Amino acid sequence: MFHRARLGCALAAAVAVASCATPANDPAAGQAPVTVSSCGQQLRFERAPQRAVTLEQSSTETLLALGLGERMAGTAYRAGKILPEYQAAYDKVPVLNAKALSGEQLRAAAPDLVVSSFASNFTKDKVGTRPELQALGLPSYVSAVDCPEHEPGLTPFERLFRDYENYGKVFGVADRAAALIAQQREVLKKAGEVRAGRSGKPTVVYLYSVFKGLPYVAGHNGMPSDMSRILGAPNAFDDINEDWPEISWEEIVKRDPTVIVVGDLSDRGAPGDSSAEKIKMMREHPVVSQLTAVRQNRIIDVPGIELDPTVRSANTLRLVGEGLKALGV
Repeated sequence: MFHRARLGCALAAAVAVASCATPANDPAAGQAPVTVSSCGQQLRFERAPQRAVTLEQSSTETLLALGLGERMAGTAYRAGKILPEYQAAYDKVPVLNAKALSGEQLRAAAPDLVVSSFASNFTKDKVGTRPELQALGLPSYVSAVDCPEHEPGLTPFERLFRDYENYGKVFGVADRAAALIAQQREVLKKAGEVRAGRSGKPTVVYLYSVFKGLPYVAGHNGMPSDMSRILGAPNAFDDINEDWPEISWEEIVKRDPTVIVVGDLSDRGAPGDSSAEKIKMMREHPVVSQLTAVRQNRIIDVPGIELDPTVRSANTLRLVGEGLKALGV
C-alpha cells in the first residue's frame, strides 16, 4: 500500500505567500468596488470583507492559504486534521460549530461574506438559501468547482483556480492569488509528467466514504475526475454524472479497477470514515476481496478532505501520481 506522505514544496510555498499578510498593512485598503460571479449570482463588494465566515474546513484552509485569517469571523465543520502550516492561523478563528452551522449561529457572527465549497450547504434547514441570505444583505460565495454549469469549458482544477482569482479580487489580494495559482499549476504540470512513457491506462476507483455499508465513490466532473485526467488514469465511475454517487460493492467489482484510492476521514468520526475501516471492509467482502487491486495491495491512502475542492487538492493529485508510479502501474 502506498501511504500519504508529507506535503510537497508547492503547498509549503503557498503558506509562505500567506504569511506576508498583516492587519496593519492591509492590501485591500482603499480598494475600488469589485463584482464577481459565483454559482449563478453576481456579487458586488464596495469594500473588501472583514468578517468572512466559512462553512467547512476545505474553504477555511483555502482562505488561510491566502493569508486571510485576520478577516474571518468564524468557521465550522472540521472534517480532518488542520495542516500544521495553518494551525496557528486556524486557532485564531472562532469555531462557531464543530459540525454544521445553523442559520442562527451564522447571523450571530455578523458576517459580511459566507463562503462554502458546496452549494448543498445553503438550504433552509442549514444556514438558509442563497436568495434568503442575499435578501438580508449577506453575499454567499460557492466554489466554482461545485457549479460546472456556470463555468463551461473549465476543468475542476481550472474552476478551483477561478475561486482563487475571485478571492484575490474580493479581498484585494490578487498578488497572493496569482502566486498560489502559479505554484499549483507547477504541481499539475509535474503530475502530468507521471504518465509519460506509460503504455496503458490504469483505471482508478476513488472510495470516499461508506455509509450503512454502501460505498460512495467519485463520479464525473469533480476533483478526482480531473486528477485522473491529468494523470492519464481514468476514473472508473466517470460515466456517472454525480460528485459522489452511492454504488454497490458489486459494481466496483464489475469495473475491476487497477488501483483503489481510499480517502481517510478519520477525524469526521462516522462509521466507515477511516481508511483502515474501508480497507478492512474490502478485505472482508467475499467478492471485493478477490479483486486484483485488493489482493495485490494496489491501494493509495490519501486525506479524504483533499478529494473535495480545497487548496490541498493539488497535494492529493501529487500523492496519487506518486502512488501510481510506486505501484508500477
